Amino acid sequence: MNIVVLTKQVPDLVEGLEIDPSGKALDVASLRYILSESDDHALEQALLIKEKVGGRVEVFALNQGEARESLIMALAKGADRAVLVDAGLDSPLANHAAAQIFATLLRGGPFDLILTGVRAIDDLDGSVGGLVAGLLDLPYLGLIRKVEIGGDGKTAIAEKEYPGSYAAELEVRLPAVLGIQSAEQPPRYVPISRLRQVMKTATVEEVSVSPPSQQLLGVARLFKPEEGAGAVMIPGDAKEAARQIASLLFERRLLR
Repeated sequence: MNIVVLTKQVPDLVEGLEIDPSGKALDVASLRYILSESDDHALEQALLIKEKVGGRVEVFALNQGEARESLIMALAKGADRAVLVDAGLDSPLANHAAAQIFATLLRGGPFDLILTGVRAIDDLDGSVGGLVAGLLDLPYLGLIRKVEIGGDGKTAIAEKEYPGSYAAELEVRLPAVLGIQSAEQPPRYVPISRLRQVMKTATVEEVSVSPPSQQLLGVARLFKPEEGAGAVMIPGDAKEAARQIASLLFERRLLR
């Protein structure tokens, strides 16, 4: 079972976000990047499948932020191959452009599954997984929280989450692309000693690609939320507060 995991770096929201002088992008020099949370879960799900049925896990990352460090961490967790993809761009790529790069690298490649996070905090134009599946003409399932490989190795049973705590088990023929919402267990912890050992011997392959010809999405203006009129404080006990809330809702024609 050959599994490819596509990952991306996203700004760490614990840090302050600053806007660059153009007013259309974040100031990348002031940002700290981390691996997208759902991509971390996609990696964990890939490693769990490998442990159950054997095979290889290959992790790809666009060269942005701390991507190299994230790839070394993936190797320390148990990935077999790490590939750093350099498109020669200083600013982050939109998902359509990233999907074009990944699809070009993977077209015709020997893989059974492509896993990626189903979303990221900076996604503006769709899920990378769905876009890659479309470009490679492969089936796609998103919001997946569990994956089991069929006994013949030619199908997978994916548990898809729906609103209202519902889930469905869907069978998909391989090769396929899955957008992972959460792995069957939390992403594994790597001891510092193990990470240091891997850092001495790990090989991160580097691949250079030409940037896509166009970015389909442009940002007209980026700005911090602007202060409004402020909150309305409602005094009184619960009964009086409920009466005032109902009155405000009727006044704004939200209740009849």
